[in-house]
This record gives sequence, C-alpha cells and structure tokens, in this order.
Amino acid sequence: MPFRDKAASNSLRLLNPDYEYLFFDDAQVEEFIDAEFPQYRSVFDSFPARIQRYDFFRYLAVYRLGGFYFDTDMLLAEGLDSLLGFSCVFPFEQLSVHSFFAKKYGMDWEVGNYAFGATANHPFLQAIIKNCVRAHKHPEWAEEMIRPIPRMFRKEWLVLATTGPGVVSRTLAEYPDIEQVTVLFPDDVCDPRNWYQFGQYGVHLCASSWRKPKSLVGRVMHRLWESHTRSTLFKDSLKRGKTRSLEQLCQMRGSNLCFQQKPWSPKYLLDALRGFPPDRAYRLVDGPVRPFNKFNLVRKNPGPNCAADRPSAQQKRP
Repeated sequence: MPFRDKAASNSLRLLNPDYEYLFFDDAQVEEFIDAEFPQYRSVFDSFPARIQRYDFFRYLAVYRLGGFYFDTDMLLAEGLDSLLGFSCVFPFEQLSVHSFFAKKYGMDWEVGNYAFGATANHPFLQAIIKNCVRAHKHPEWAEEMIRPIPRMFRKEWLVLATTGPGVVSRTLAEYPDIEQVTVLFPDDVCDPRNWYQFGQYGVHLCASSWRKPKSLVGRVMHRLWESHTRSTLFKDSLKRGKTRSLEQLCQMRGSNLCFQQKPWSPKYLLDALRGFPPDRAYRLVDGPVRPFNKFNLVRKNPGPNCAADRPSAQQKRP
C-alpha cells in the first residue's frame, strides 16, 4: 500500500476504534462476489474497465454488510458516530461539469461515491446496483448522460456514467423515496474548496489512479473544455445561491428549469480560462497509473450494552 494510503487507512481506524475494519484486495473482492452475489458474477466480469468492477463491488459490499465504505485516498478528520442516525448517507461531490442533470432534473450538482454509508439491504443501494446493471445491458441509457461531453473525452466519462458518481447522482434524482437518503452538503456549494469532502468528516484526496494518462495535447484540450464549461454553468449556479438541499431537488423534479450551456468552440477558450480558474475547477493528475484495487469498509462494533448495534446473521461475513 502506498504511504499516503497507509496514512489515510490508519487515520480511519484511529478515529473509529469501536468499529470493525474490513480491507479488501483484488482476491478478496473476487471471493466476495462469488460468495455473496454469484448472480452478478457475469455482469462483474463483463465490465471493460477495472474501476467499473470495483465501483460495482463497493455498492454490493455495503448493501450486504452495512457500514461505511471509503476509498483508500480518503483522509478523515473526525469519527463517524454522529452519522449512525442516518440510514443512508452520501457526500456532495461538486457542481456538475456538464448540463445533463440540470436540463433533465434541475440538478446542477452531483454526489460522490468515494465515501458513503448505509444500513444493510438499503433500498437506495439496491436501486444503484440495478442502474449499474441497466447501464451495462443498455448502453444507450448511460450514453444519454454523456452527450454534452465532446467525443474525444467520452470514454473516460462513460465510466462515471455507468458505475461512478454519475449513476449514483442519476439514481438519486429519480429515486421516489428520497427522504431515505442524506446528502452532506457544504454551506457553500459554489466554493470549489468545499468540493470532494465527506461533510465535516473527511476529504477525498482525488488520487484518480484509475485514469489513464493523457497526451500533452489531450490534457490541454480537456483542461480548456472543462474550464469553459464550468465557467458557463457556474454563472447559472451562482444565481441559485450558495446552498442546495434534497428538498430543492424534489421541487425541481419534472420542472422546466434548465441551464443553457454555450457550445464549446475555440473562440470561448480565453474567456473560459479567465472566467473560472482551472486550478480551482478540478485536480489535474499526471504520472503513472496505479491499480485501483484496495478498499476500506468499517462497521460499528457492538459494545457490551449495545444490542441494537449488534449485526444480524445476514450482516456477518461468511
């Protein structure tokens, strides 16, 4: 395990000493799928990218075991006890970089999947799992999300739309019992310094080790496109104010509210760079690709007087 990931993992355990800690490597992921979800083995194996298989695994693991899932590049700042009152909790990730969610749901933001928690067998996780399968079996459903993305960048964004934050965000936008889910919104969603955090509990270091390195031209083109797009959408987001809530999302469902995105073209590039500082818009990661194949899962350990916290037989590992 890289030194950074080891430090993050140790902070997770030190801040939550009363929790059961489970760590999954590649072999343990395979064993878990065979033991707990053999019906999904063919789907798991047929995902073309490793990160898609590991995204799918994290939803299955928390659905079966209950508890909190964390990427190994999640650094916690405090313990998780105050979250135990929620049946399902996900982090706000960022304001969207494309217009699909805003046009279809009036939702200009996304939730993350680098950290989340839920009780075992939670129906929202079941809905995410079904949508991952749906995106795999019916590619046109996922491709609808990435149509605003230039073709040269769509392959990477397809991963996000099929098993990553895109599919989680879309599931939330369409989920009928949205009151079952808690999203950890920051006080100011328009400040990029508040993005990629697990509420007040931790921060995602965004190693993005699953992404393939781009050529110099590819990195520059992606940076220019994303900067321009964020600049355009950011103006509309500012008009909505600094706060977001699931109540607002409920009100916007089925409405005609949408955010108009200007077409991307070279004449907008300089304005885009001036309009939204690229270093605050996202994290550009260079360097070699490392396998994205380690996972943290923690569950509250039962104390001597905490029968309510004791896992049932269905929650115990085989």
